[in-house]
Amino acid sequence: MVKSRPGRVSQAKSPNQYLVFVSHATADKWLPTALCEKIEETGAKTFRDDRDIDGGDDIPNAIRQHIVRSNEMVVLLTPESVNRPWVLFEVGAAWGRRRKSRIIAVLCHVQVDSIPGMIASKKAVPINQFDEYLRELKQRVSRSKS
Repeated sequence: MVKSRPGRVSQAKSPNQYLVFVSHATADKWLPTALCEKIEETGAKTFRDDRDIDGGDDIPNAIRQHIVRSNEMVVLLTPESVNRPWVLFEVGAAWGRRRKSRIIAVLCHVQVDSIPGMIASKKAVPINQFDEYLRELKQRVSRSKS
């Protein structure tokens, strides 16, 4: 029997499970942990690589699989993450899905001109307005269950 860590995303996404992939730099660990808690309060599940990928797992493959399963991606953009190769890889994978995945940049101590080009046209959310995003997310989660 395989036990799952608390908050861990199950391998099979149920039809009513709304999944948010949270992209971030490992150096910012506290903040994405807090964002995931808030997101999960809306009824959505979250995926965070530092929590949901086990030792020995193929990291790029696990990330791609979870991005494909995700309904949307939150990209935490901080001075630590804005140019990180893994964050850019994750954003690129989600961007490649085009209309199938919503991408939301959450800005924390970075300027709008720091947003990676592939998502620069998306409306960014300053960290101090994250509650507004949560209200919108809660509505999407509710609609997905009906």
